[in-house]
Amino acid sequence: MPSFDVVSEVNMHEVDNAVDQANREVTNRFDFKGTKCRFEQDKNVITMVGDADFHLRQLQDILESKLIKRGIDIACLDLDEPDVNLAEAKQKATLRQGLDSDQARKLVKIIKESKLKVQASIQGEKLRVNGKKRDDLQQAIAMLREAKFEMPLQYENFRD
Repeated sequence: MPSFDVVSEVNMHEVDNAVDQANREVTNRFDFKGTKCRFEQDKNVITMVGDADFHLRQLQDILESKLIKRGIDIACLDLDEPDVNLAEAKQKATLRQGLDSDQARKLVKIIKESKLKVQASIQGEKLRVNGKKRDDLQQAIAMLREAKFEMPLQYENFRD
């Protein structure tokens, strides 16, 4: 029985490269000379450090542009509120990965409402979609691509 998996993953190697490029751009830009603006990465959390709230907005633009150039969808970024004091301003950007149970249930509901001849089952942080025909699965992928979902989705492990 043909099947495929719906996942939401981020290529962390590309994120590392994007943060490194963003740090290099900050050190080379004239408007950041003499400031303590930088990016710090700890696994799935990227911290933007600047002198003021204005710098944080510029750092966010730099980070988003570098992530987009590396092929990472910025919909997976979850920005916290900026922490601004007299000395510095910080803002954390968390990279969301995996489908939690609420999101997986929403996807199952979307698939069931489409009336396609496929079954969806939640398996941890991914969604497995089974069907009798390959065409039904391809229609399900096309339908999920058109649906507006808050997380970027990838379709992998397509088996006949």
